[in-house]
Amino acid sequence: MSTVQQPDLSDRPARLTVGVVGAGRVGPALAASLQLAGHRPVAVSGVSDASRRRAEAMLPDVPLTTPADVLQRADLVLLTVPDDALPGLVAGLAETGAVRPGQLLVHTSGRYGTHVLDPALRAGALPLALHPAMTFTGTPVDVQRLAGCSFGVTAPEELRLAAEALVIEMGGEPEWILEENRPLYHAALALGANHLVTLVAQSMELLRTAGVEAPDRMLGPLLGAALDNALRSGDAALTGPVARGDAGTVAAHVTELRRHAPQAVDGYLAMARATADRALAQGLLKPELAEDLLGVLAGGGNGTHGTEGNTR
Repeated sequence: MSTVQQPDLSDRPARLTVGVVGAGRVGPALAASLQLAGHRPVAVSGVSDASRRRAEAMLPDVPLTTPADVLQRADLVLLTVPDDALPGLVAGLAETGAVRPGQLLVHTSGRYGTHVLDPALRAGALPLALHPAMTFTGTPVDVQRLAGCSFGVTAPEELRLAAEALVIEMGGEPEWILEENRPLYHAALALGANHLVTLVAQSMELLRTAGVEAPDRMLGPLLGAALDNALRSGDAALTGPVARGDAGTVAAHVTELRRHAPQAVDGYLAMARATADRALAQGLLKPELAEDLLGVLAGGGNGTHGTEGNTR
């Protein structure tokens, strides 16, 4: 049975002192947000010149120091390092005696729950996993974007209220994620957000190649409407040549991509196959049109269809 005790965040006159280990794009923004809620950033560590400049800009007058010193100074420590570096960092801090009993140790990895903090838990720390479902720029705008941002929260039951309170203080919305569901949760976010950036960047490059002077202005309203429709209606929002079964148009697309952007062909085909499967399942793609379409996709676009449709 867990021996973690629920900290009383209201009985500390100066609120919590906050430290950041890993001054990437996330840590300084969260610390700045906590500062607005009345907590006090006291130390930050960063390795690269960029991280140090970011810390100085986002957390002015907060001293830059070592990870061990951050833990020595802070009641609440944000571990905001890359996922793959987190287990080694936690183990190292615990082994060197840097972790203090009763200290709130928070990581922001989407992949991990609180088990990755077990070495620190054994040293007496209070473990929390608070992952903001947001993309960060490393600039002050990130603090504003936290308003209404969902956080994937995982913590021992005894610390659930404390975890949710911290998220709310940062302006976020807590969403409870079970430990065993963290990798799936993170995969879902990466699929939607990270791959979206790649798709948009590729689309902009292709529009420039096609002679469009302001691809961002062209795509903005279209993609904004598509995203809004998808969030509201799910698969029912599917449109375009794949959902309609326009095999000739899809074949023409692939031909042009092979000519102008061969690096985009595999991604186009993979997404088109996934779209066709979902459109079929929803009854949007007529079975009699699906056969020709799937034949084009299976052949990598090397079909004989020559009829082009529109892009709605």
